[in-house]
Amino acid sequence: MTTAPDQQHKLQTLSDEYQKLQTDLQTQIASRQRLESQQQENLSVANEFSTLSSESKIYKLIGPVLLEQEKAEAEQAVQGRLDFIGKEMYVASSLRLSLRKRAYWE
Repeated sequence: MTTAPDQQHKLQTLSDEYQKLQTDLQTQIASRQRLESQQQENLSVANEFSTLSSESKIYKLIGPVLLEQEKAEAEQAVQGRLDFIGKEMYVASSLRLSLRKRAYWE
């Protein structure tokens, strides 16, 4: 037989664990939203590149300076960012799913 203080302590522990999971889940959702925003920005840039001719000048902002960049190099950089963001979104989704399972099944 468990006593009232034992039950209260157990409930408090479970409540604390659940609140931590909720906080972790909210953090992961915010991370996913940030990644989706970055993905949309990079997709927009990639679409803009597709409308440019191969002779078009592309500039990259590095600090306070605009440097000219080859179109192929710029496209490759954007595609690399899109690949990286896609992988990060997969990891974030997997982690979010794991957190949800822990929150609802423990």
